[in-house]
Amino acid sequence: MNLPVTSAPAPAALTEGQRAALLTLLTDDDPAIYQIIRSKIIEQGQPARDWLRAHTLSSDPVLRRRAQEIVDHFERGAADNRFLAFCLTRGEDFDLEQAVWLLCQTQYPNINALAYSALFDSYAADLRTRVDFGAAPDRILATINYFLFTDLGFTGNEKDYSDPDNSYLNRVMDRRTGNPISLSIVYLAVARRLRLPVTGIGMPGHFICRFQTSRGEVFIDPFRKGKLMTKGDCIKFLIQSGHAFHDGFLASVTPRRMLLRVCSNLHHIYNSLNLAEETVRFQRYIVALSK
Repeated sequence: MNLPVTSAPAPAALTEGQRAALLTLLTDDDPAIYQIIRSKIIEQGQPARDWLRAHTLSSDPVLRRRAQEIVDHFERGAADNRFLAFCLTRGEDFDLEQAVWLLCQTQYPNINALAYSALFDSYAADLRTRVDFGAAPDRILATINYFLFTDLGFTGNEKDYSDPDNSYLNRVMDRRTGNPISLSIVYLAVARRLRLPVTGIGMPGHFICRFQTSRGEVFIDPFRKGKLMTKGDCIKFLIQSGHAFHDGFLASVTPRRMLLRVCSNLHHIYNSLNLAEETVRFQRYIVALSK
């Protein structure tokens, strides 16, 4: 016999008096009480986010901070749903920047993606006045590299390679440091605006870019300040890293494969940090992107 499927009833709406009481208890010094009240508010769902948002501007710093934390919890949940929907409804080729900003909002829900995109626009505008587009590839890339890695100061984060913020593009832009794939995404974002033939190359253990025209190809390592490499250099790197070479290791990867790699990196990092909730969240993303 098939039993009817029923959903849990929505909690009763809070009265003004109940809201006032919860707000008072929300600022309690006892962390255990705070967690209980936080859970009670979160149980209310969307209506709680709506009335609590006004208190993120409170003159009471404790209430302001804790209200913002709970509002952010709801915002991250909404961002999580948007990102999963994106992963499940796109093919191999999509707007990588849009996807990356959606991912960033699952952790940093209040970022202004349009402002970061405008920053990339400004980088490209500056470079258009510097780059000789008729020059040899190594000269074009040298100009871009000097701008990104000397003038702007982007660099690989070798001191704290496993910091999750190395994978979130907003934090990479803020701090001017990141891991190989996030810095490659910065490079690709600028190159796309300049209409240059640069693609991402997902070597095992390291992510780089490639500039390829009818005149030849040059590989670029954004993690090492845009170091230029030949195919031979890449083969040598792979062999020294313990990988038997085959041509697929130097093939361009699709935006979907790049996004999957970013999520896989974060899944590994959160798992190593024993952050169970974050590990499970990224496992969902990996499953969605692997379909």
